[in-house]
Amino acid sequence: MRRLGLGLVAAALLLGGAPWPDVCEALNVTVSPGPRVQYAAGENASLSCHVSQRRRTESLLAVRWVFAVPPAQEHLMIKMTKYGVVQYYGNYTRHFYKQRLLLLEEKHRTVYKFLILNLQQIDQGHYICKVQEIGKHRNKWTAWSNGSASTEIQVISSEVLDDSAAEKNHKAWKFFKDMYVCAVFVCSMGIISVLLFTLVILCQTLINKKRSRVKHYLVKCSQNSLGEMGNGVTSLSPVEPIKVKRKKEKVEQPPAIPAKATKPKLLKPQRKVLLPKIAEENLTYAELELIKPYQKEKGIPTVTVYAQILFEENKM
Repeated sequence: MRRLGLGLVAAALLLGGAPWPDVCEALNVTVSPGPRVQYAAGENASLSCHVSQRRRTESLLAVRWVFAVPPAQEHLMIKMTKYGVVQYYGNYTRHFYKQRLLLLEEKHRTVYKFLILNLQQIDQGHYICKVQEIGKHRNKWTAWSNGSASTEIQVISSEVLDDSAAEKNHKAWKFFKDMYVCAVFVCSMGIISVLLFTLVILCQTLINKKRSRVKHYLVKCSQNSLGEMGNGVTSLSPVEPIKVKRKKEKVEQPPAIPAKATKPKLLKPQRKVLLPKIAEENLTYAELELIKPYQKEKGIPTVTVYAQILFEENKM
């Protein structure tokens, strides 16, 4: 009975006292960028650790960054205590690392930024952010919850960058080369088409000139044939005959007959030819006398002989 009473007293004391902290619950921790990020050698890396879902608002956070190398080697690099003091561990306490590694509280108890300056090949690996929520219990600091998240950093050397840049340039040059070939082909086709068009126009011009020359030759031949053969002869060429204009011949008019002069004296007596008289009254006869004009008169040629007929009415 005595032991049972002691057990009940102890149970009452335990139930009446403050509750024990539950360490099994975890914080919500995320790391960005992630889960994998690439940097060139010599660049600066910036990793952010986001913390949420704390159990108590008055609790404090302790943040640690751990560098992990496969298969299972982890090295504590840097830590920010619950009071905000930054501490370095192991080989990272050297001055070389202290200048390159920085841990900052970007937002109060929410976001912690980890900076790695002047990245090198030895910095390539996995980085784990471990956060611990700490609070006081019976005047002692006790861990209420934990959380962690990780990301991988890949450092690309300058040679790889040069190779990748050369490969990109090669692809770009290949693309532009193909475009150049296509442009040259299109331009060549255009030039060939222009030359063919010019050749066709030239051939048509020569053919038209040849046809016009043939027509001109046929017209000229038809004119010559008309001049040689005279009227009534037509050309056999398909070209229509051209009317030839002939100059009007001036008809030589005889000179005016001189006025009736005195009957000239004949050098030699001429015999008069008596024509037989016909009893018909309806007929009229004339006597024609040939007279040799004087050569001294002007305007009368010596070769031309003119006749003058005088009609006199005789009463029967």
